[in-house]
Amino acid sequence: MRFFRPSTALFAALSCSAITVSTAHAQTAWPTQPIKIIVPFAPGGSSDFIARLIAKPLSDSLKVSVIVENKAGNAGNVGAAFVAQSTDGHTVLLSDVGSIAISALVLKDLPYKITDLKGVSMLGYSPHLLAVNPNVKANSLKELVELSKTKPINVASAGSGSPNHLGVVEIALATGMRWQHVPYKGGAQALADTIAGNSDVLLNGMLATQPHVAGGKLRALGV
Repeated sequence: MRFFRPSTALFAALSCSAITVSTAHAQTAWPTQPIKIIVPFAPGGSSDFIARLIAKPLSDSLKVSVIVENKAGNAGNVGAAFVAQSTDGHTVLLSDVGSIAISALVLKDLPYKITDLKGVSMLGYSPHLLAVNPNVKANSLKELVELSKTKPINVASAGSGSPNHLGVVEIALATGMRWQHVPYKGGAQALADTIAGNSDVLLNGMLATQPHVAGGKLRALGV
């Protein structure tokens, strides 16, 4: 497998999932009611996987129900805005750091302020895989770049302005790869469409992508 090394800043943005709360409400005794974990992407992605992995032990530890709810859209900002505007003190956001950091820099009409959210804990680290549908005739990044110069290449992402999207932008700038961006409401949908052959390539979190590489449904070209 050939590896492409993005810049340190982008790599950090791509890689981490964190749990975040609204700053709008504070209590001395906590929790006093069920906790809702908002995942700002469609079910089946890396953030969703982590949220559902921690929900039961978190519930056992805090002695309250912990509910996972997906609110996908706008590269994670629909869910982030929902949490930022919540006032119950028991609604938290579980998202990759990159989506929150990048949105503040590239979106003019962000529906919340970054200061409306406060980080609580880093939960996981997941490199992203650059992978192709097995029907794509490329076994390395170099071959994919050359192929893109002879035929259209569709690249699926978790949404416009998402870390996945900007990661592919950086790869294209570094290699000269030509591509057509196909944004989705989350990595899980981009993953499903690439497996189905409706998209040729995706850059997506390893947690959600590696099982399909191991099963032969995708071919990984780099990390």
